[in-house]
Amino acid sequence: MSEPRPPSPATLAARALGRVDEATGAVAPPISVSTNYERGADGSWPQGRSYLRDRNPTTEHAEALLAELEGGAAAQLFASGMAAATCAFEALLRERGPRPHVVAPEAMYWSLRGWLQERAALGLLELEFVPNGDAPALARALRPGRTALVWAETPSNPTCAITDLAEVAELAHRAGALLAVDGTVATPVLTQPLALGADLVMHSASKQLNGHGDVLAGALVAARRDALWDTIVNERVKRGPILGPFESWLLLRGLRTLYLRVPASAAGALRVAEFLAGHPGVSQVFYPGLPSHPGHAIAARQMRGGFGPLLSFRVRAGEAAARAVARRLRHFSEATSLGGVESLVEHRASVEGPASTLPSDLLRLSIGIEDPADLIADLSQTLDFALGRL
Repeated sequence: MSEPRPPSPATLAARALGRVDEATGAVAPPISVSTNYERGADGSWPQGRSYLRDRNPTTEHAEALLAELEGGAAAQLFASGMAAATCAFEALLRERGPRPHVVAPEAMYWSLRGWLQERAALGLLELEFVPNGDAPALARALRPGRTALVWAETPSNPTCAITDLAEVAELAHRAGALLAVDGTVATPVLTQPLALGADLVMHSASKQLNGHGDVLAGALVAARRDALWDTIVNERVKRGPILGPFESWLLLRGLRTLYLRVPASAAGALRVAEFLAGHPGVSQVFYPGLPSHPGHAIAARQMRGGFGPLLSFRVRAGEAAARAVARRLRHFSEATSLGGVESLVEHRASVEGPASTLPSDLLRLSIGIEDPADLIADLSQTLDFALGRL
């Protein structure tokens, strides 16, 4: 008899790894909310758990599933995406010594960019920005034996710049550096950075991994359990930014529908992007699924099953018209975040403030799982109003 076919990631996600609660036989994952655990007669902890800040069964279940979906050796959940990302850098500071050299993309998560700039200003690290996906610029920025980490984000937020992860991983490793990737927009459904050579993947799990806008969470997934990973685990215990049991359970529930939601949002986003690209009121569309996008060929090779839910576009009539469009849309909520089941719109330049480098006429969209025809009709009517055609 032949060996049984191994389950696909979609099956593993839907069945939450197929685990059934041993105590009750429950198929739905239970929530374990205890903050502490009883010692054995010899003073040890027979289950390997002593306190919630260290380990929790519900959190471990979600971590095990995410590590499996990313093809990683281990995962850690955090109280937010920022907590996950900053913990990785704090661990790097401990492992690589004072003032490690870090190369990051020009277009990246705004809050993390600001945090890195603050740390650089304090002299804790050397920070260098390069254009997203510009391999020659990255090669020039790398300092062999000195660069500790290359940070990548693909597709980037909000302009959807694409980075060739395999190429960047080769460059980073040749210089003795690690590659960490913000995989929030793509998720493991569309891209697995570890399989392309990355050493670490970070997620703002509040976004598509949860998918319902009701959890604040972050995650790190490692290609291997090494000294840096041990430091990350230790840092989380000491600093305490662990994800609570209920939030872990909500995240686990969201992960079970990940392989339905992500392709649906990506398909809707492509249809919306194609519509916007042909509308006279739009001067530019940023979406890697469009053949006109400069990173389309790389994205088509690197991403599978779609190009993500995020896109941005510029309103030809300018900032005032862009703001009016955001306010008048009926099927888009004007709110911060991305990757939920509902569609969102945001005027990013005003959100980022005076230091933003984004065009003032740019709107960012996160496409949910609504009927794309409804979203397109809403955009069409609103853009026509902004153009004064109604």
